[in-house]
Amino acid sequence: MTRAEQRRRNRRWRRGATAALGLAVCLAAAPFGHAVDGARHEAPKAKRPATDAGWTSRDAAAYWTAERMAAAAPAGPHAQGSAMTARSAPAAGQRAATARHFDGIPSVGVLFSVDGDARAHHCTASVVHSPHGNLILTAGHCNPGSRAAFVPQYRSGATTQPYGVWAIDDTFAYPGRGTTGDGADLDFAFATVAADDDGRRIEDVTGGNTLTPTPGYGNDVTVIGYPNVRNDPQDRAVRCATRTERLTGTRELRMSCGGFYGGTSGSPWLTDYDEQSHTGRVIGLIGGLNGGGPKGPDNDRTSYSPYFGTKILSLYARAAQG
Repeated sequence: MTRAEQRRRNRRWRRGATAALGLAVCLAAAPFGHAVDGARHEAPKAKRPATDAGWTSRDAAAYWTAERMAAAAPAGPHAQGSAMTARSAPAAGQRAATARHFDGIPSVGVLFSVDGDARAHHCTASVVHSPHGNLILTAGHCNPGSRAAFVPQYRSGATTQPYGVWAIDDTFAYPGRGTTGDGADLDFAFATVAADDDGRRIEDVTGGNTLTPTPGYGNDVTVIGYPNVRNDPQDRAVRCATRTERLTGTRELRMSCGGFYGGTSGSPWLTDYDEQSHTGRVIGLIGGLNGGGPKGPDNDRTSYSPYFGTKILSLYARAAQG
């Protein structure tokens, strides 16, 4: 597919995203079949990260050099409580899978920032279709801090990143999000990304995935993320094709696939993944209970996701207006 064809495809998909935005607003106001029971019906609120005034994508590219990226993710034992640190066996009858390293795709990348819980290669995020072409999706517990940036198809040690370094200028998440109780069902967030020096929007450059309500607990998905170098010395993207199921006792999903260590929170769960366009429909992400996996040793084999229903569509509607 040529770049011109990709741009035309993106424009068509953004028109579809505008229609989806209208659907999201309607669904947010009406009962939804898979809405979270007992969730607090609070309005989505924007939370602006503590970035420097006037933080731009040019600033982000100048600040986040290869050296700073490496310093933000030093090698060594992982001790981040909110990231994945345990392993469990796959569900009965489910064949164990292991993620494989690959070169990544343009619409999925790494979040960097310098304070709070995001001092390192802390989380993964993905571009989602939106009317303004400037939206990314990640886990709610990732909490980007100051000088926050998104690096699509991140290449460890590269002097120049293949799709640039983009400044995050606003974030949208529920105040009640968390990694336990009802808050775990709200563990997702959107962020708007500043245009580059040429005025291009990120979706025009990388393409994007279509936000889609979770169609049920059993789905064939492709999951793509970036483990932190402290957990995976290769410091490369991983992907896994696997099957989801219900996480017992919750309204969340789970999948079994090894290799999703700390740093993969926010990794998109894609259905209808197209190997040509490198995009699909995002129906989940690594997050939710315990930040996205069971507690205990070796949890890279099991990942969780919030169920995408009314709440995420409402939040998307708010973020897409930004």
